[in-house]
Amino acid sequence: MPHYMIQVAYTPEGWAALVKSPQNRIEVVRPAVEKAGGKIETGYYAFGEYDVVIIAELPDNSSAAGLAISFSAGGALRAIKTTPLLTPDEAVAAMKKAGATGYKPAG
Repeated sequence: MPHYMIQVAYTPEGWAALVKSPQNRIEVVRPAVEKAGGKIETGYYAFGEYDVVIIAELPDNSSAAGLAISFSAGGALRAIKTTPLLTPDEAVAAMKKAGATGYKPAG
């Protein structure tokens, strides 16, 4: 099953709600991920550009996009970024395919 890195950044209002009522949002969103046919492998809170990082398995891109839309529609996020992840074997296969295309860069 494909893996995705989901990064979210809260709005100031989202943070205010969490300060008022602290909770582990990774556990709160777990049922939504599972309902989409996936599972959360791990999740972390962070500081910097994004506030939460989740690594999840999901059935396909449309499931990942559906979750991103659902999370965004809640209104507590200022940004969400979903990145498809490749295993090392998938990355090597992609490199081999890239070499077989015959593409020649300009110049």
